[in-house]
Amino acid sequence: MMNGGMGGNLFGNFIFSFIMIIIVVLVVAVLVWMFRKPNNQNNNSLSSHHPEDSLEILKSRLAKGEISEEEYERLKNKLRS
Repeated sequence: MMNGGMGGNLFGNFIFSFIMIIIVVLVVAVLVWMFRKPNNQNNNSLSSHHPEDSLEILKSRLAKGEISEEEYERLKNKLRS
């Protein structure tokens, strides 16, 4: 006969099911961890910076030649208001 009927393999099936559930949960957790955005990248807008930081960025853009002096003055006045 086969291990006394249905009860002989019940414990093995339970362990196998439990291990499979743990594996699925771990895979989902790893995927979520891999594809989530870090918190420091969520706040990249100028509104999240202090005005001094924004002015420094503006000065840097002027120094690099990305904006003209007129554009610099216009944006600086806009930041201060």
